[in-house]
Amino acid sequence: MLVLDQNNFEQEVLQAEGFVLVDYWGDSCAPCLALMPDVEALAAEYEGKVKFGKLNTNQARRLAISQKVLGLPTIILYKDGQKVADATKDRATKAGIKEMIEAHL
Repeated sequence: MLVLDQNNFEQEVLQAEGFVLVDYWGDSCAPCLALMPDVEALAAEYEGKVKFGKLNTNQARRLAISQKVLGLPTIILYKDGQKVADATKDRATKAGIKEMIEAHL
């Protein structure tokens, strides 16, 4: 998974062609840390179809707010730089994320 920050987010997500899934997480977010292995497994499963990245919101708060990320965990699917779907709170599960990806591929 690609580690995203203020320096590469624009190029890797907003200017990217195709699908990019971003896992917004935080150091003190237990559900985020519990979800990360599932997101990494999905990254392997969808390799070549969806680019996966993760953004630590503790280190990029303004960037997260600019993407309207107000709570964690938040998973956002972008296509050609535009947000097409998201999974937050109760929907931010491996099954919920997979369902979101499949609905848009």
